[in-house]
Amino acid sequence: MRKKSRLSKNVIILGLVSFFNDLASEMVYPIVPIFLTSILGAPIALVGLIEGIAESTASLLKVFSGWLSDRAQKRKIFTVYGYSFSTISKLIIGAAYGWPLVLIGRFIDRFGKGIRTSARDALITESTTPDNLGRAFGFHRALDTCGAVFGPLAAIFLMNYFGSNNLRPIFYIALIPGTVGVILLIFLVKEKTASIKPGKPEFKLSNLTHDYKIFLVISAIFAIGNSSYAFLILRAKSLGLSTTDAVLAYVVFNIVYSLLSYFIGSLSDKIGPKKILVSGFFLFAITYFLFGINQSKTWIWFLFALYGVYMALTEGISKVYITQIASKEVIATSFGAYQTVIGICTFFSSLIAGLLWSGINPSAPFIFGAILAAVSASLFLFFGRVRVV
Repeated sequence: MRKKSRLSKNVIILGLVSFFNDLASEMVYPIVPIFLTSILGAPIALVGLIEGIAESTASLLKVFSGWLSDRAQKRKIFTVYGYSFSTISKLIIGAAYGWPLVLIGRFIDRFGKGIRTSARDALITESTTPDNLGRAFGFHRALDTCGAVFGPLAAIFLMNYFGSNNLRPIFYIALIPGTVGVILLIFLVKEKTASIKPGKPEFKLSNLTHDYKIFLVISAIFAIGNSSYAFLILRAKSLGLSTTDAVLAYVVFNIVYSLLSYFIGSLSDKIGPKKILVSGFFLFAITYFLFGINQSKTWIWFLFALYGVYMALTEGISKVYITQIASKEVIATSFGAYQTVIGICTFFSSLIAGLLWSGINPSAPFIFGAILAAVSASLFLFFGRVRVV
């Protein structure tokens, strides 16, 4: 049996960069909905609107930045600026005394993600051998999510130190790990030599393969029912969990996600990403349905853990699947188009979730998401294919 090659220095450093960035982001992300509703007095529906606008508007940049990255054959500059914007966003949210500035801060954070994501994923792909992609993306997701474990724990410690009604210092402290990640990226990640001659930016739908377009449509259906993490936290709160316990439940989700990501990424190298993705879509349908019907504070911990399993089965694996069905000449564009479509659908999913929550009951968004997930999983099972190009 042929021995697997080691993960490259770029992949390892990018994993560390994502760890520090996610440590910073997840120090503030779980408390943003609480900051909005409890301190700034914003209604639940507005939380959905802010999350939807921030995610979807910024995601429009992902296909554009991926397109420019492919044509220029430059990855690092997009990644550096993207992580820098996300770091600055914490300062803006911390200074907010009304929801509009929180919206601006969330937008800038997602703006940064929109700039960096496609180029970073292309850089990981180009820094990895084809038979090692699952392991590389799994490693990256594991470190990224490890930051999402320690971030909320740091937030809990800081909430206890400063008081649950004094959340602003947490946003400012989150600047520190974010800055460390940017410094590592600038000095230790190396741009890969262009394999394709740079040219005039040009985007054509014909550059996207048929199998890729099918996956894009199925993923869009799935994403319309997959609302923001904020609604998981608010669901935990609605069942009687304290602010600290709600954040701890979110930590449980990220622990499971982090622990399984590398193993599942390696598994996808052996059995292929499609089988794992289909399993993840079906598991999401079951998990969201249980989130909807559950009325127990005890069971909410198990459901957050189950949601972590779903994420490990899909988040990094979807990128591996894209590398198998997309044209290599437009790999960053393909990553970007996928993220853009998902981002646009996220606007509708978060907005719909807020309206369903307020207009019907807190269970409604989860039942809606479970139905769409079951439909998309069935479509993917029968129509999704792998065509290596």
